[in-house]
Amino acid sequence: MAVSDPTGVIALPLPTVARRRGKRPPVAELARVGAEHGASHVVAGLPLTPAGNENDWCAEVRRVAEAVAERMGAGVSFVDERFTSVRAEAAVRSLGLGKRERERRERVDAAAAQLILQSWLDRSGAADR
Repeated sequence: MAVSDPTGVIALPLPTVARRRGKRPPVAELARVGAEHGASHVVAGLPLTPAGNENDWCAEVRRVAEAVAERMGAGVSFVDERFTSVRAEAAVRSLGLGKRERERRERVDAAAAQLILQSWLDRSGAADR
């Protein structure tokens, strides 16, 4: 997860909210964290195929993001997340962070969320609102 600074210019990473294998998505927890940070909009990354097409996983992401946004009374937008994990992994490695696998994965996920939100902030001109 990530949140913007109060001016809507800079995305900042938050701790990850894990989905337990075999369990439903943590919609209530995601909405709680968003509300706790005063979020007025939900931005979710779409895991498009390399060719840029949507797949079944995109439908699940849309469903969960829309449920979170509805619970928060917020708007929702989607961002192409292709290659954000690759960029985030490179950033985490360059900093020498996260030696343990779980810790590294959490840092990569947080960095990827930050990149997704930053992309939306830059593209949408959120700072101009």
